[in-house]
This record gives sequence, C-alpha cells and structure tokens, in this order.
Amino acid sequence: MTLSDKIDSLMMQVEKPVRYVGGEFGSIMKKPEDVSVRYAFLFPDTYEVGMSHLGMKILYHTINKREDAWCERVFSPWVDMEQKMRENDIPLFTLESRTPVREFDLLGITLQYEMSYTNILSALDLAGLPLRAADREEGPFVVCGGPCAYNPEPLAPFVDFFVLGDGEVSTHQYIDVYKAWKASGRPRGDFLKMIVGIQGVYVPSFYDVSYNDDGTIRSVVPKPGTGAPALVMKALVNDLTAADYPERLIVPYGEVVHNRIMLEIFRGCTRGCRFCQAGMIYRPVRERSMERLLELAERLVNATGYDEISLMSLSSGDYSCLPDLAREMVQRFYEKRVAISLPSQRIDNFLADTLKETQKVKKTGLTLAPEAGTQRLRDVINKGVTEEDLMRSVRDAFEQGWSSVKLYFMLGLPTETDEDAMGIVDLAEKVRAVYFSVPKTQRAPGFRVTVSASVFVPKPFTPFQWCGQLGAEDVIRRQQMIRQAISRLKGVDFKYHAPDLSFLEATFALGDRRMGDVLERAYRLGCRFDGWNDQFRFDLWLKAFEETGVDPDFYATRAKALDERLPWDHLDAGVSKEFLLCEWAKAQRGELTHDCRKGCVGCGVKRYEGACV
Repeated sequence: MTLSDKIDSLMMQVEKPVRYVGGEFGSIMKKPEDVSVRYAFLFPDTYEVGMSHLGMKILYHTINKREDAWCERVFSPWVDMEQKMRENDIPLFTLESRTPVREFDLLGITLQYEMSYTNILSALDLAGLPLRAADREEGPFVVCGGPCAYNPEPLAPFVDFFVLGDGEVSTHQYIDVYKAWKASGRPRGDFLKMIVGIQGVYVPSFYDVSYNDDGTIRSVVPKPGTGAPALVMKALVNDLTAADYPERLIVPYGEVVHNRIMLEIFRGCTRGCRFCQAGMIYRPVRERSMERLLELAERLVNATGYDEISLMSLSSGDYSCLPDLAREMVQRFYEKRVAISLPSQRIDNFLADTLKETQKVKKTGLTLAPEAGTQRLRDVINKGVTEEDLMRSVRDAFEQGWSSVKLYFMLGLPTETDEDAMGIVDLAEKVRAVYFSVPKTQRAPGFRVTVSASVFVPKPFTPFQWCGQLGAEDVIRRQQMIRQAISRLKGVDFKYHAPDLSFLEATFALGDRRMGDVLERAYRLGCRFDGWNDQFRFDLWLKAFEETGVDPDFYATRAKALDERLPWDHLDAGVSKEFLLCEWAKAQRGELTHDCRKGCVGCGVKRYEGACV
C-alpha cells in the first residue's frame, strides 16, 4: 500500500477529511524531477486557519513562479488525524504530492501566534525529524518567519535559521544559496555560514548567550568564525506595487475562516499605537498603486469565482485612495455581485462615503477598535482618537443601514485603572444611544453591539516591551465588573477569555532561550493546539514550568529595567530603541505622538536604504 493509499484509508475515520485531501482548484503541481529545490511550507494550525493566511498565499505564489523550485503546503493535522497517523506509521506529508516532509530540502514555518509553538514541535516529530536543530544531521533545513520571529529565542533550539521582515525577496535569496550549497557538496553546517550575509537571516546557533546572576541576559555575541553579524537587520521590500502578489488563489473544497479574496492594499502603519507590534515592525508604510490593485482584483475574481474582496492592511482607512478605490471596485464588480469589505477600522476615519459604496452589493461586517475605555488611556497608548470620533463613525454606519457593530478593546493596558475598564461600558451605552437616535424609518432593524475585550500582552519592539502583564486576579475582577454592567444593556454582548492563555502568550512573547526547555517539556506532556479553548491545558503548562525550573512570572508579569538587555536586542525591526524609550516616557505622561504622515517622528526606520521615500 502506498503512502497515498494509507492516507486515503483514514479519511472516513477523522473529522473534516477535506483538510487532508489536497488537489484543490488553483493548487500548483510540478514534477519532482523537474525542480532542484523542494520547499514545504508549514502553517502550524488547521487547514481552515492556514488557508486564510495571506502570507502563505504570497510565498506559495512567489516560490512556485520559479521553474527550479516547488512549494507545497503542510498544515497541522487535528488531534484525531495525528493519532491515526501515529498509529498507522504515516509521516507528516504535503498536500500537493503527499510526499513526506522529511524528504524536502527546506521546511518553512510561519510564526503568527506564540500559541502555535507546540504544533511546530508536533510537526517536526510527525515528520520523523529530531526536535532540536543540533541533533539533525539530514533532512530539510527548518526556517521560520512571521511576526513572532522578532523574538525567536524561545524557538532557537529547534530552528536552523529565522528570516526577519518581508519574505518576498529574502526567500529567493536563500533558495539560491541553497542550490549553490547543494551543488557544492559542502558539509551541512556550511549552508548556514553561506546565508548569514543575507539581510534578515538570523542563525541562532551562531550566537552565545550568557546570563547575570538575577537571570537577566548579560550578552548575546556571535561565535568566532561564523560570520554572523552583531545586529541582524530585517529584510525590507520598498516597492509594494512591483512586489510579487498572487494573481490566482487556491480555492478550498470546504469552508475556511476567511473564504474570500484578500487584497493587501498597503503594508505598515504610520499611527504609532504603542501597544501594537505590527504597527512597529512593519514600518515603513508602502502602498500598492490603485491601478495594480484593480488589476489584481480583476484577475483574482476571474481566477477564483469568489464573491467578496477584503481590502487588507493594518489600517485600511488610511489608504490614500480608499474612497476612489472602493467606488471603482464596486462599479467594476457590481454585475458579478462581488462584495467589497473592510477589516477592522480606526474610529477616526471618516467612513460615510466608503461605507456607502461598499454596501451596494452586500452589507459586510463593521468592526471598530477603540482599544481603551477612556480618553486618558487612549492617550497613554497613543490611539489618537476621541469619543467624538467613535460616535461620528457609528452614526455614519447606522445611517448607512448598519445595525450590527463590533467594538474591540484591551484590558490590562499600562496604567489602566478600574475607571478605565468601566469606560468600556460607558462607550457601549453611548453607541447604543446613537443607534436609537437615528430616525426609525432610516435605521435598519436588528440592533446588536458586540464588545470584545482581550487581555493585553506586551510585545517586543513596542514602547510597552518593558511592561509586565496585569496579574490574573485583577484581570478577572475587571472582566466581571464589565460583564455585570453590560448585562443591563439590551442588545449589547460582552466577550472575553480567561487570562491563562494570554499569560502563557506573554511568557513566549517576552521569553528567552530557556523557554525552549519549557516548550519541549509541555509538548512531551501532551500540549497541542494551545490556541484552541477545548485543547488548551494550562495545568500541563504549569507542570512544564515546574519541572524545568523556569518561573513564568519572570517573563510575563515582571517589569523590566530600562537598561536591561532584552532577549531580542541583537535583532533590528526598524524602529530604534531610543525611539521606543522616548515613546515609553511619553506614554507615562499621557502625551501623544503625531501620525508620521504629518512629519517624521524619528522612529529610526530611515536607517534602511530606500525606506520612507
């Protein structure tokens, strides 16, 4: 029985077999003998989550444009499939050719969320690869990228190299080097020495880490003879219009989280929200031209048959041509009944004209992100919006026919008080009042406001990287205060989560290499799919911390000294440490920093050639 036959024999024994069949419309097939580099791209979560990820679509497209390389997809098998694979000696395989991952040249893994880390170890184990990079003498090189790669240290023992920043160019660069290394017949370790000169590449095994007596980091220095740089600069694509972008997409057989065309209209953000890692690490802002976006939209609609296009970015309302783009796209695709949707919006964008255009085909969801309940706290986080902005935005929406709005907040932001937390209830009540102030003949029926409050997690390369996370006891108390108050508001729902998961996320977001031992122990104890509520086992994680002798509060809740060496200080995300320190000081004073579109704020990204032109 072939491997493919063995896989097929499991399809009727597992939940959602569509996750494992492959062969979807738009997937790319090549002959193995026609390529010299085979690349397995792993999204360490389920198929329906991974197939919604834009970064995977971009890299799948750009690698497969090469005649000499073939990129295939891999997703984490759900717990039932993993069990069946182990019972039947089926290794981790790719969807396109059902080839075992261990037979590939490169295994790329995207790091979107810290709670996917146990899935990475599970994937390596299922592939038949040693978990630790130092123990792997053959098989694919493991490379990781994505936002979590900006603090790669907890995964350092398991990964051959990381790539920081934009992957459209750096991926091709290390594939080219791999080809040259493979042809040379040189030892495995030489490949890593050959790629350290590529911008964005970080090889953790080439650095020595030492610690102070109090557990903080003393130094991180390159090992002699490796050629590794003392500071790793991120890879940066300056011209987004010219950058590769898929002109056809894989159309899944089953439902996925975001089953639509995702059109990245620009990358980066100029707003400078102090809690937002993405707004810092994706600088500078780079827009795709309206002409290129319309061209891509035409091709993707024709290639997929999707009936919705989502205009994606960190703050889509800031796109310089948004009203014109929305109007033109609605006109072009009106007869095909293709809807145009916007992701979460800043509440200070004047949305009326754009909302009016995007609802002509189908009214899609509207999400606004005030983030904090009071103006004082919004100033601390540099949100740069007011209560009047929010009321104007929701009035625009209600007058244009919306009746359902989602509002996103965070609990536990630096300097937050009980009064700030209860401000969330006050805003929800005022939004409700705005809806009922719209004339009954004009407003749509079915009023609903969903208030979601996540627990704030400090992240590297933000002004809040020195903060400790709010303790679980205070988080729970404030959640209950809000829940009780909101329960009295008809038509308003409150959604929140237990703080355990956010606490664990903080340990990895702020952790160093010693977290690798905790991760491996938690995996051995049975942790998988930690981002899924029905799979998360906080008790096992606590056991892993205890057995490895690592204190999770040292990373998650401890405030860091401003002169402390942080685990990621040998990496460069574009923004300078001096800028982050300045922003941290301004946050404590409640001072705002203006949008850098209105003038340079000196964040440091101009050090990168071609940035901010």
